[in-house]
Amino acid sequence: MNAPVSGDTPRGDSPGGAGNPAPDSRSYAALRYPSARTYLLFAAMAMMADHVEHAISYWIIFAKFDSPALAGFAVISHWVPFLLGSIWAGALADRFDPRRIIQVGMVLFMAVSLGWGLLFATNSLQQWHAVILLIAHGCAGALWAPAGQVLIHRIVGTRQLQSGIRLMATSLTLGMLLGPAVGGALLINLGPATGIVVNAAIYLPLLVWLVRNPAWTGTAEARPAAGRITSYRDMIATIRQISSVPVVLSMTLLAGLSAALVGNGYHPNLPEFARDFGFGFDGFRYTLLLTAYAAGAVMAGLTLEAHALLATQPRTAIILAIFWCAAIGGFAIVSNYTVAVILLLCAGFFELSFVSMARTMAQLGAPAHMRGRAIGLFNVGSLGFRTFSGVTIGFGGGIIGIHWSLGLSAAALFVVLLAMLAWTYRMAHPVTT
Repeated sequence: MNAPVSGDTPRGDSPGGAGNPAPDSRSYAALRYPSARTYLLFAAMAMMADHVEHAISYWIIFAKFDSPALAGFAVISHWVPFLLGSIWAGALADRFDPRRIIQVGMVLFMAVSLGWGLLFATNSLQQWHAVILLIAHGCAGALWAPAGQVLIHRIVGTRQLQSGIRLMATSLTLGMLLGPAVGGALLINLGPATGIVVNAAIYLPLLVWLVRNPAWTGTAEARPAAGRITSYRDMIATIRQISSVPVVLSMTLLAGLSAALVGNGYHPNLPEFARDFGFGFDGFRYTLLLTAYAAGAVMAGLTLEAHALLATQPRTAIILAIFWCAAIGGFAIVSNYTVAVILLLCAGFFELSFVSMARTMAQLGAPAHMRGRAIGLFNVGSLGFRTFSGVTIGFGGGIIGIHWSLGLSAAALFVVLLAMLAWTYRMAHPVTT
């Protein structure tokens, strides 16, 4: 097992051990590592800065261009780097110190925020500017995501990995929750240009901590050296090798199908949902729609960690995904604002539950020397495939309306998930003759 950061092993607890030992069932097990607590806090701040930028930039883009198709393209241009680059980024995390890869991502995030600020201040924003900045922002996220998961695995070890992944997801979602609120406050009190420049400084704590954090001590688990990915042939061979593990393949498919058909493709259109609820450009109610989903996810992380709920099983992850899909479908068709907020709370709760469970199973099932690549492959599904939700929901919304496009996408996913559930049941209960 990977060694923890120097001084991080809690008394009476070792992250080492052969194979995959039983998960630590104690509440908030991963928080027993000081470096885990620090990293989760600063990662939440970085994710908050990410969503401050989204809250401000999406609002300005919608107000300036009023284009559902452009909102859909915002999703596509943001997630394409995850689709095309996650396995490559995972390979970098296998070969190099993940802290340095995360630092590169943080610097790129800061540069994008400063770029938005310059364009807002000079009133020179054009559509092609937005496309370039969103792609750069996506590249920063694609670099951070696999390296961030490798880092939390190195800090907490295998027994605490489920807790670490769930708390990582909770901290990032807490950042998503706070981001729109902070972004709205910066937008109102400082204006878009100054607000998004101030936002660039929020990435600094994680960047500085990664510089000062002590180097890894001890020796990592015995494993063959990870090879380089220098061509698409290498990438295809890597995908085949990782996909030969059934649990990795099934959980990656679950995450990928959910992201492709629904994902977060409706987020850039939340200003339109707020307008359709009769509130026009009411920034508070728009912010509440943004934060409700993240609030539900934070509730899930805190509740599940406090009581060690939900055994990690593929069928459980699929059932939770079905509940998430139903909540999103309900949000698409309701006309009552309060009901819509409640449904988004439920959707956030179920999404964090099923995605963190699927990620844990995929990460633990991966070969040790290819863990970063396996995380990258999972990110291709869970994050990169959100590109396609920008087509089905964003561009589809420009043709048939955002409510119809989101509702039909959720209905299609619901049917697919029911089929997956039936397939897992048949595998567990084969028909004998």
